[in-house]
Amino acid sequence: MNRKRHFEETLEMFAEYTAAAATTAHASRNRLAITNIRKMLLTFAVTLMGLGAVVFVSLVYPGTPSKSKVMTFEGFIELPRRGLLTVLDYLTVNDQTLFVTSESSGALFKIAFDSSDLRASTVSEMPGAGAAHGVALVPELNVAFITRSEANTVDVFDPKSLQQLASIPVADDADAILYIPSAKLVYIAHGDANMATLIDPEKRATVGNIQLPGKPEFPAIDSGSGLLFQNLKDTNEVAAIDVGHRSVIGQWPLAPCEGPSGMAIDSEQRRLFAVCSGNAKLVVFDLESHRVITTLGVGGGPDSVAFDRTLHRIYTAGKAGEMTVVQQDGPDNYRVLDRVHTHYGAHTLTVDPVSHRVFVAYASLIAHPRIAVFSPTR
Repeated sequence: MNRKRHFEETLEMFAEYTAAAATTAHASRNRLAITNIRKMLLTFAVTLMGLGAVVFVSLVYPGTPSKSKVMTFEGFIELPRRGLLTVLDYLTVNDQTLFVTSESSGALFKIAFDSSDLRASTVSEMPGAGAAHGVALVPELNVAFITRSEANTVDVFDPKSLQQLASIPVADDADAILYIPSAKLVYIAHGDANMATLIDPEKRATVGNIQLPGKPEFPAIDSGSGLLFQNLKDTNEVAAIDVGHRSVIGQWPLAPCEGPSGMAIDSEQRRLFAVCSGNAKLVVFDLESHRVITTLGVGGGPDSVAFDRTLHRIYTAGKAGEMTVVQQDGPDNYRVLDRVHTHYGAHTLTVDPVSHRVFVAYASLIAHPRIAVFSPTR
């Protein structure tokens, strides 16, 4: 055999073997890589499904609020369920009765409390068309008013029987509402229309409009001056309104507040409290000097604030599911007492000035909507 030829053939065989081995190794690596990618994707999908299940369960199951040093959780009052998702809005309390609106279904719920046993409380319902928001009670006339933003109406009803008595057409986006006893007028804030409507509760008719310099959220009456204060969400301000003259007489910034939503007033100590949905703050505003004097951090997405003037306590609630409890030690001194974890979407609350109970409205997915009831322990 030709030694040169044999050497060349040997080299060719070695090259073919090496190439085959490399091809086999490359294919093996590819199969291993594909297997690893599949495992990673499966692990990611299982993790994602697990997280989704946790989120779903947390949204569906309300659970018990976290323990508090200063508040006792008394239990839930369940409301009728209408559809998969229920979003509750404003709460209005008066004389052992709580009115709760449903933004998602348009219903109004009336809860008559049994002070000795919350589970014995009775729930009545008034159905309605269009998202329901605020309720204003006019005790001397035995009538009440409810805003409906989608229907662009303010409906008049009997607060005892829940029978609808009339429907008053108003501007777009009727939202917050309150009764002004000194003026004998019902005030309605229209967010999208940047205006307010005034209704004569006896005539059950519109008697005036007030153009506002921004998008109104929640109003509050200062019993000391008789002025109505209206926060403006898009300009981060608060405006003072002389309802009798149908005019805005002052306008001041609430910085560092971003997106003021809920509001309450301490007329005695001349302080206004506004929660800020954009940056999770509670600002304290001096009604005399017209400036913000202090700011505290509260739960995310705050939408409502309530003030107990007897206990000098401020409560806030937001979409993140936290009720923040703040103590007023003086006109300029405030401290956070506790942060109670409630439920995602539990963004509105009110306080009963007589019993000092705090009522928090829970949004619900599949489960029954409910009201969480708390009482102060100290």
